[in-house]
Amino acid sequence: MSAQEVRQSTDQKMSKSIESLRVTLSRIRTGRAHAGLLDHIQVDYYGSPVPISQVANVTLMDARTIGVSPWEKKMASVIEKAIRESDLGLNPVSMGDLLRVPLPPLSEERRRELAKVVKTEGEHTKVAVRNLRRDANEQFKKLLKDKELSEDEERRAQDDIQKLTDRNVAEIDRILAEKEKELLTV
Repeated sequence: MSAQEVRQSTDQKMSKSIESLRVTLSRIRTGRAHAGLLDHIQVDYYGSPVPISQVANVTLMDARTIGVSPWEKKMASVIEKAIRESDLGLNPVSMGDLLRVPLPPLSEERRRELAKVVKTEGEHTKVAVRNLRRDANEQFKKLLKDKELSEDEERRAQDDIQKLTDRNVAEIDRILAEKEKELLTV
């Protein structure tokens, strides 16, 4: 593997880490409803766990209410139970064929707790990015040892990876600041 391939691979892995952070943060609710809020909740559909979006139509009824219309009548109670037991703290209301999922307003205390969760997720992602940097630097040292890379090329490659790491950490900080601002805005 060449130094360029190591750099490309590391860049792709860092991008995936940041994308994973975005997905995780999208699940943390900010007081406004969005259909993606229920995406990670699994329901039992004929013995296999599937996301709610595969057994029901998830829509926004208004800014603070999500509507869930099951495609099969018998799934309504299963979906209701899954939402109630999820880690989101939501309490769906059954209205015939439709489930209304109102989002209660967030208290100041809960907003601060969620801000801490956001920071923790950000730190986990930063650690992942730094681990990728370490792995890339180890690969460069191995290439140097195998005489596939000169010392100057190894130093340049390590500097490139450091710049890449700094850029990704700055992006993580930007994402976290944006989400925290969104959370703490009433």
